[in-house]
Amino acid sequence: MRPADLAIALSVMLMWGLNFVVAKIGLYHLPPIFFVALRFLLVAAILLPFVRVPQGSLLQILGLSVVLGSLHFTTMFSGLSRIDAGTAAVIVQLQVPFAALLAHFVFRDRLGWRSAAGMGLAFAGVLLITGEPRLSGQEIAVGLVVAGAFFFAVANIQMKRLGAIDGNALNAWTAVFAAPQLLLISFAMESGQLEALREMTWGAAGSLFYQVVVMVIISYALWYRLLRKYSVGQVMPLTLLLPILGVISGVLLLDEPMSWQKAVGGLLTVVGVGVIVLRRARVAEPRTGSTT
Repeated sequence: MRPADLAIALSVMLMWGLNFVVAKIGLYHLPPIFFVALRFLLVAAILLPFVRVPQGSLLQILGLSVVLGSLHFTTMFSGLSRIDAGTAAVIVQLQVPFAALLAHFVFRDRLGWRSAAGMGLAFAGVLLITGEPRLSGQEIAVGLVVAGAFFFAVANIQMKRLGAIDGNALNAWTAVFAAPQLLLISFAMESGQLEALREMTWGAAGSLFYQVVVMVIISYALWYRLLRKYSVGQVMPLTLLLPILGVISGVLLLDEPMSWQKAVGGLLTVVGVGVIVLRRARVAEPRTGSTT
């Protein structure tokens, strides 16, 4: 990978790693499901004027919006609002073993003993983290983040079945369908949305800006460019930095505690996920080097 592209890839990882902390700041001030609804509303408002209607794919995108918006983001952000950002950054990595399992059953991908061992390590790491005394009584919150990881893996299967579609169009139309769903869920399950909106702080506004502009518009555009230019085996291993950056940013920026359970459990999870990511990358594209 060229040095300039490596710098771009590392910048994307930093954006994604910081996202847990930035989202946590927004969740201090806004109800979690309402926060996500605002995120999708703003994404739709910004992107929709610049993309075409993906003819023939709208029904599939509607299904994706249910899983990605109403299920993944609802559970993920509800759980994140109750536990620290670093812990959530590690737990959400379970999306990788979940995706490998779903690919095995849906696409008949061969699992292999290495992937199975990686799954065991990843789940063992998360179990070790959730056994921390300070997380006692937070089993529901941890379960919500685990559920969010599972639903994201399901969404990835749906996106794979969509085939080739412009990334901005997919983001825009997913947001169009997801926003009203999330608003309905929020007003059915949460309270204080209008008060929180009237009293929105600069921190909450900055968190929303980061979610919409930095995460959706900038980082995904850069990531899709890298995926078009390089093989999966060159790009995907860099995602192993995400939980590490998430934990470090939580400790440095939010003064979150670092326990031995989080350190060891996080290491086990990263190693387990790494085994799966590296194996899947080799299976997907056995040759290395630029695809251009």
